[in-house]
Amino acid sequence: MIPDLDSQIGILVYSTTFSGLEGGRIRVEPEDFEVSELISEKSKKSISEQNGYAVYKLKKRKIDTNHALSRIFRQKGIRLKSLGLKDASAVTEQFVCSGNKGKSIKNFSSDKYSLEHLGFVKKPLSKKDMIGNHFKLKISDCQNKLESFTEYNKILNFYGYQRFGSKRPVTHLIGKSILQQDFEKTVDLILSFTSSYDSKENTEIRQKLSDKANYRQYFDQVPLQMDIERIVLKEMIEHGDPIRAIRAISVSLRRFYVQAYQSFIFNQSLSAAFLDGENLFEAQTGDVCFDHNGIIGKYVKGMDQNLALPFVGYSYYKKTRFDFQISKILQQEELSPKDFLIKEMQEASSEGGFRQAAIQCSDYSTHDDVVEFSLSRGSFATILLREIIKPQDPMVAGF
Repeated sequence: MIPDLDSQIGILVYSTTFSGLEGGRIRVEPEDFEVSELISEKSKKSISEQNGYAVYKLKKRKIDTNHALSRIFRQKGIRLKSLGLKDASAVTEQFVCSGNKGKSIKNFSSDKYSLEHLGFVKKPLSKKDMIGNHFKLKISDCQNKLESFTEYNKILNFYGYQRFGSKRPVTHLIGKSILQQDFEKTVDLILSFTSSYDSKENTEIRQKLSDKANYRQYFDQVPLQMDIERIVLKEMIEHGDPIRAIRAISVSLRRFYVQAYQSFIFNQSLSAAFLDGENLFEAQTGDVCFDHNGIIGKYVKGMDQNLALPFVGYSYYKKTRFDFQISKILQQEELSPKDFLIKEMQEASSEGGFRQAAIQCSDYSTHDDVVEFSLSRGSFATILLREIIKPQDPMVAGF
């Protein structure tokens, strides 16, 4: 049975036949979820002692990447960029790079993160240098034997719970309201959307913020960790203009909201294609694929390629065997590809593209209650774990 939370984010199927672990929890402790970022050999070799853009290894625990980098900027005055985002509920290692030549700092650490200076590169590292992540994960309280799961190469490449806000699955709904140019609804979703997993305190303040008349009265009661909500609320109190309030949020986050909705459409499309009996693990003539270097192109027989599905945007490519499912979903959502070019907020517009249909998993191994594996960039470990555990309630199980 598919959990309700999965259905909310467009995941409507399991792609493996494994019955699940009859229990099983992840992230009981942050150390149970270890993530190490992988970069290409070429990128590793480009790091040297010669001056250029400083490269560091960021190790962190109980803090997400964005907040860690913000704190480092406030403490050390250096602005660093990450290749990928790592969430707070894990112990993680990742590469970060300065955007300015010559300026660097020595190794330092705090209670939640540390920076290790690795050297310099001639041009800043980017997402293209990252090839994936290696995971070492402990699964607690599981009844069935972990080694019984062998279908790690038959898992659909869904976007995971984190993409949608996990306990508060709202990011895709915010994105849809932006695409519909219903900016009052966008503000309302940011401030007042809640879920059964939200804390009692958060739910109470969000219920109060569902009424515009309460904005000024309850502003000081909004917790500091609700930083986005406080930014939007402050603008609404001072100016009452929803577009201005949304633009007070960083451009990257506004784009993320739209991308979260695209992720929802992708999850739905992948689910529908699987339910319709499409082969999603082997490419066919006419398919769009990625090669082993991540280059997109048409299927070529005998070539090492991975099937891709459209990631819908204003340049949506219709000529795939998945247009039937995608067009049907867009019709149900009352949106079309042209809506991803947003007239009133063009900076959040999205062209779209393609994403691999199946997870590419390597170095898979298990030992007692620990599983280790590597995934290519953009795939979610929680989606692989979902197929192993088959949780009745993903949030209770630590997802």
